[in-house]
Amino acid sequence: MTHRAPRRRDPVTDLINALPTDLVPWASARVRELAASLTLEEKLAQLVGYWIDQGGEVVAPMQGEMTATSGRLEEVTEHGIGHFTRVYGTRPVEPIERAAWLWAEQRRLVTGTRAGIPALVHEECLTGLAAWKAAAFPTPLAWGASFDPALVRETGALIGDSMRRLGVHQGLAPVLDVVRDPRWGRVDECIAEDPYVVGTIGTAYVEGLQGAGVHATLKHFVGYSASRAGRNHAPVSAGPRELADVLLPPFEMALLDGGARSVMHSYADVDGVPMAANADYLTDLLRGRWGFEGTVVADYFGVAFLHVMHGVAADLGEAAALALAAGVDVELPTGDAYLAPLAERVRAGLVDESLVDRAVLRALAQKEELGLLDETFEGEPPHDVDLDPAGHRDVARRLAEESLVLLANDGVLPLAGPGRPTPARVAVIGPNADRAEALLGCYSFANHVLAHHPGTPLGVEMPTVLEALRRELPDAELTLAAGCEVEGDDRSGFAAAVADARAADVAVLVLGDQAGLFGRGTVGEGNDSESLELPGVQAELVEAVRATGTPTVVVLLTGRPYAVGPLLGQGAVLQAFFPGEEGGTAIARVLSGAVNPSGRLPVSLPRSAGAQPYSYLHPRLGGPSEVTSTDSTPALPFGHGLGYTTFVRDALEVDATVEAGGTLHASVRVTNTGDREGTDVVQLYARDVVGSVVRPVAQLLGYARVALGPGESAVVDLAVPTTRLAFSDARMVRVVEPGDVELWVGPDCATRETEAATVVVGETYEVTPADARRCDVTVRPVEARAVAQ
Repeated sequence: MTHRAPRRRDPVTDLINALPTDLVPWASARVRELAASLTLEEKLAQLVGYWIDQGGEVVAPMQGEMTATSGRLEEVTEHGIGHFTRVYGTRPVEPIERAAWLWAEQRRLVTGTRAGIPALVHEECLTGLAAWKAAAFPTPLAWGASFDPALVRETGALIGDSMRRLGVHQGLAPVLDVVRDPRWGRVDECIAEDPYVVGTIGTAYVEGLQGAGVHATLKHFVGYSASRAGRNHAPVSAGPRELADVLLPPFEMALLDGGARSVMHSYADVDGVPMAANADYLTDLLRGRWGFEGTVVADYFGVAFLHVMHGVAADLGEAAALALAAGVDVELPTGDAYLAPLAERVRAGLVDESLVDRAVLRALAQKEELGLLDETFEGEPPHDVDLDPAGHRDVARRLAEESLVLLANDGVLPLAGPGRPTPARVAVIGPNADRAEALLGCYSFANHVLAHHPGTPLGVEMPTVLEALRRELPDAELTLAAGCEVEGDDRSGFAAAVADARAADVAVLVLGDQAGLFGRGTVGEGNDSESLELPGVQAELVEAVRATGTPTVVVLLTGRPYAVGPLLGQGAVLQAFFPGEEGGTAIARVLSGAVNPSGRLPVSLPRSAGAQPYSYLHPRLGGPSEVTSTDSTPALPFGHGLGYTTFVRDALEVDATVEAGGTLHASVRVTNTGDREGTDVVQLYARDVVGSVVRPVAQLLGYARVALGPGESAVVDLAVPTTRLAFSDARMVRVVEPGDVELWVGPDCATRETEAATVVVGETYEVTPADARRCDVTVRPVEARAVAQ
């Protein structure tokens, strides 16, 4: 008897259910009429990008293997095109010359194709517009360290203005992945390990960018950062509760509060289901529950990866069908799957063309919203756009200054100031002391693209730490010794570094990372780490220099927090998360004392790689206890940061009771007890004492930056919606439960400097998207006190 293998069921049939008659209810009559006039080829063309310089250097995963779409631009765009991919951001091009080319190509699309629809132009903009000669702002982990949404909003607005002037319509930022494991290479692209900090700061960036007329793209939706062992593209085993309570809230906030207009799916598979084919999240949650009306775009090659990497599709046509049915509207960066392979399946009756129509309506609605359907490009392109003006540099410097975190200080800092003579001789040591690229993250143009073009100038002024210190300390003699490279085990430079340190009044060691992609560097996309020790022999260099007895300052220019606990007991340690083009200046001003550091750790400083993954949001059994011989307690806790003055937080008062679903009112007094001006980051934490599911030992409810002069006090009022205490119960329904809640304010999550308690009363409250998500903060100055001498 012959046994025949069972026929493989087309997985798309599991995703295609009865579609509503009105697929995209928000689409205008104009968009519907336009969509109805398009042929199938013209529809599919609107759902893909074309990478102008796709044959260039690798700046995306598996780019060399995945660039199947080829041909001359005129041929590929015969039926139009949805997106132009990274017109400015794939190789160094003169922005004004490129703008002239872009305007001409857009005119050709309007006048030379039957439908006459311009392309939507998208670019990366995580640390500024990723283009040659554009300002390079601090990396998002530095945004988190600043705890300053207002300044991040201002940053986003400046970036958006530059983009819009150059004819760019959509930015692939911000990254709203919550940090779960610092071994992951893309940590520098993230904002924090706390979802509320990620949500508030990420939303501010969205508001700034979109206020300038550029659509923000939230990424990576969702779960990407929770990969096993912190490995890029690795499977994600997060349960639905972790997704709902930790990983999704930043996206919900940026969409419902910030009005983000685009979402990019994650590369990850979560519990075996790739996000690019997950209708539960891309359609049911995103559009059904949250009411999202924008476009969902593919992460680069993410649709094809359903076939090539995940193995859930037999070919590119099936991959296209899976993604389209799940809710991916636009394939980026090219049309490998959504052009010929998808057309073939539609014509064969394997994909309902109504799915194509749904995506086309969304794509055209976005172009209408951006004004592209009315744009003729008959006007002149820009002739004099300055992408790095003084205003950009000022904001870049201020954000860098606010992001610097003083981890430890035994009195060696500041180097100058009242009663402190400037050191006569400063030994500047370390592989990052005189390298501009060390100031920049993975998605900066310098490290993302220019690394492939040796000899090409950065295009913007970017003083290194050494250069900035020379300007800041003009009367001091500065020497330079690299000591070692960022990577490798060459110790031949130790002797010169030690000699310089021995002859100096103070030694400043500038250490850390080199950001890059896919093995080119120590941190960045594809540069995951098995260890959280400083790369190479840099820690040994510190030991050798400190052995001289010369006072030392360690400056860490990194894209992730490292296990540097052993360095904290001597001298001073300043953490800088890739602070951007003005980062060298900011560091020099903090070291000199011209700026009082006010950054706070947006991620816990790890004890070791073996203690990962770790989050301060852990439940009781996620920390040290008598039932385990290992200790996951971080070297320094989330929220930690020192300065050159001291603060006291006291008199925390909260409502004795609060109705579930209502608003809790809290107030706390903060006083500058030092002798110089400074800024504190007031942090209100809570613990839900008893929950129907396991709850964390600490959770940030709200925060505020408070600037105070010597002896000055202020009262910080926080109106906290009880939804800040919400979680998914055993039914997977987000609720606020009645019960006791402990609250405290301190210099970090682990220190209860002033405490209070409240009781949530009433019935269990089920949270809806209409509920408030953010804590409102008001700062009231009070009468100054005398400073104790």
